[in-house]
Amino acid sequence: MSRIGRIPVKLLDGVTAEYKDNIVTVKGPLGQLQTKILNDRINVEIKDGEIHVTRMDDIKTSRAAHGMYRAIIANMVKGVKDGYSKGLVISGVGYKAAVSGNKLTMSLGYSHPIEVIAPEGIKFECPSITEIKVSGIDKELVGQVASDIRSKRKPEPYHGYGVRYSDEVILRKAGKANSKK
Repeated sequence: MSRIGRIPVKLLDGVTAEYKDNIVTVKGPLGQLQTKILNDRINVEIKDGEIHVTRMDDIKTSRAAHGMYRAIIANMVKGVKDGYSKGLVISGVGYKAAVSGNKLTMSLGYSHPIEVIAPEGIKFECPSITEIKVSGIDKELVGQVASDIRSKRKPEPYHGYGVRYSDEVILRKAGKANSKK
């Protein structure tokens, strides 16, 4: 039995869920999310303020999908209630970021500014010119957008210049060693 899949997902205050035609819809104060259950051997039941995810058999694909769908549903419930955010830090001489509307503009040492337009459901914030906060209700989308921003200038190992996650640690390499003979 899946250790993750067997744990029921508790519906938080103000969150409602519905399962119809292999689609799980979760509504909350921040919005609505839905996902399609692609494996027909996975059952979803909503009762007593909890969502139970079960599987019909012990086939390898069913075992793999069991925990995955339970985790996706749990992330949806938390997302519509509290939301998710990911922090990014820009470090480097002259590197900076600014937000105007739904567009993030970054100067990352290239000859041109880098512009990223926020997809539907994502919000950018810049508490300072070297910090970026990506927030939204969909955990997968927040992580993907933050990863796309980081990929514009990955941190380099010698000085640490570039865009990194706020909790990421960059292992520094030693530069050229000055050898004395």
